[in-house]
Amino acid sequence: MEVRQGYKQTELGVIPEDWENLTIGELIEKQFVVGHLDGNHGELYPRSHEFKTYGVPYIGANDFEGGEVIFDRCKFLSPEKAATFRKGIALDGDVLFAHNATVGPVALLRTSEPKVILSTTATYFRCGTDRLNNVFLMGALQSQYFVKQYRAVMAQSTRFQVPISAQRKLSLVVPPLPDQQAIAAALGDIDALLASLALLITKKRDIKQAAMQQLLTGQTRLPGFQGEWEVKRLGEHLTFLKNGVNSRAELSAEGPVKYLHYGDIHGADTVRLDPRVTAMPHLPSHKATALARLADGDLIFADASEDIEGVGKSVELLGVESEEVVSGLHTIAVRFDKRVLADSFKAYLQFIPGFRGHVRRLAAGTKVYATNRAHIASAELELPGLAEQTAIATILSDMDAELAALEARRDKTRALKQGMMQELLTGRTRLV
Repeated sequence: MEVRQGYKQTELGVIPEDWENLTIGELIEKQFVVGHLDGNHGELYPRSHEFKTYGVPYIGANDFEGGEVIFDRCKFLSPEKAATFRKGIALDGDVLFAHNATVGPVALLRTSEPKVILSTTATYFRCGTDRLNNVFLMGALQSQYFVKQYRAVMAQSTRFQVPISAQRKLSLVVPPLPDQQAIAAALGDIDALLASLALLITKKRDIKQAAMQQLLTGQTRLPGFQGEWEVKRLGEHLTFLKNGVNSRAELSAEGPVKYLHYGDIHGADTVRLDPRVTAMPHLPSHKATALARLADGDLIFADASEDIEGVGKSVELLGVESEEVVSGLHTIAVRFDKRVLADSFKAYLQFIPGFRGHVRRLAAGTKVYATNRAHIASAELELPGLAEQTAIATILSDMDAELAALEARRDKTRALKQGMMQELLTGRTRLV
């Protein structure tokens, strides 16, 4: 393949002639980066009882998110203990790379703390600002060519890590400083957009949470509605549908009968599930003969959860009229009387404090929390009339749609960033 003028072929691909392909070790020797690559803290690794609720931050790979350090998650050391560390002292502006257990996430350390202690799960790179731009380095450590290299190292290791010695051999494509600064500015702009979207999504989620607390308990009534809510015992207004007990091994990728597994409920990011657009496994017809076919408005609960937050999680089905769907392993399929619980409103049953508290109190199990039919049937709740239920569901559904649109925009922006990085970090597109 002919290399176009002004470019050269390297082990990492075609790059501009004035760009360099250098290993981490070479970068250190050339003083592009003054980095701490030795994760060994000797005898100074802190014991669990030495962590404090405040003090000097002690951060690791699990504290990285969205290119930043989330200090609300991290542990802390006393100033006296922190003073005993000779290595792993990170400073404001350092680029952090997770290399052990959780591999790949990067973060730019922004802190007013005089120092931060870095655990053995991460490496820090300290850039000489006259030779290497730290925001550019952040992008380079996430580039396709760098990820491919460290994944190859991990594939040859029996542990989920990129050993310190192997990091020195990994290569980066390094352009002149003006190119780095231009790339950093472009990536910084899109990172700022992602950060603003993240803040907006968090704000909208908080607003929705407050709205659910007010509307689903009757603390706030929508205009035009008044009068007392009625107490209903759910077991008097529902029918339980027969579900399957088939494992994943009995299912297939294709077939006439779609099979709703409890994992599909826990993995759902919305309160409604549309089988027409949701990827689901299939059950052979002869194994589904005795199972109830689901219909629009049916509410399907997961009957087991590994954590208390997942107890009572459910999805309401819609769009089932054109599909053949059955409820599967570890699920509880419920068909409510639509004269008591309106379609769409029942999707939010799991968030009504009275219902959520009821099933959580009854949940049992050592390794998992279990919910059963009796738990659901025995719940007694104050419920509004059907018209008010529908109005509440409309408000909450609109909020869900707005959140979904924002999350889709965020995901598209992330994809755009990946495309930009591939173009800019290889020199295919040059800004200088």
